[in-house]
Amino acid sequence: MPRLMLSDEFWSKLEKILLQEAIYNKRNLRMTVEGILYRMRVGCPWRDLPKAFGCWNSIYKRFNAWSLSRKWFRIFKALSIDSDCEWEFIDGSYVKAHQHSAGAASQESQAIGKSRAGNTTKIHLAVDGYGLPVEFEITGGEINDCSAAPGLITKLPDTKAIVADKDYDSECIREQITKNGARAVIPRKRNSLKGKADMDWGLYRYRHLVENTFARLKQYRAIATRYDKLKRNYESMVAIACGYLWLPM
Repeated sequence: MPRLMLSDEFWSKLEKILLQEAIYNKRNLRMTVEGILYRMRVGCPWRDLPKAFGCWNSIYKRFNAWSLSRKWFRIFKALSIDSDCEWEFIDGSYVKAHQHSAGAASQESQAIGKSRAGNTTKIHLAVDGYGLPVEFEITGGEINDCSAAPGLITKLPDTKAIVADKDYDSECIREQITKNGARAVIPRKRNSLKGKADMDWGLYRYRHLVENTFARLKQYRAIATRYDKLKRNYESMVAIACGYLWLPM
């Protein structure tokens, strides 16, 4: 029997949210979800799922259908409803795109871009004061942090301060944060003429919280390396991983 990830306590919490999302409570629902979590953890091809979880094709079809309707993202948002957003921390991290993720039969962009590391995807993540994820976006690896930040900040809950590294040093981003009633705790670049006299270094030292969250997410092989051809399916994998971090809360 493969190692499982859902204790009875975790499953009772997750099952209620699954049913609220109109997911039919079949007899094998728990093992189907365990199969999806197993694939997230080990990064294996769907065909190689252990038979203990059931038919691999049925599990994949359900995962794909739930991804198409964005149910995994809504499940993550339902789990993170009690986030502590007094402070919010944002950052981006590259993910290597495996060769099997290329060649999707679609004309739409699948968020795979060229960067120094070759084909990559980028996760733009926001976490709360406890280092738990509250929002994320998936882009191609060629999209820099400043370009993705405005869209990510727009979706964030109200906060007193948004903390980021110097890659987010942009007057446009600072103005957007200020208009939302928050402080921009972002160090200025070396060539800035305004200096760093207004920088709250005491709060900035907690920016490691978002780095720690990336480290926890990338413990799962299907997050650390992108195997999914479709952007929506990789987004769902990230949403599952983010939601799993909330289950013990």
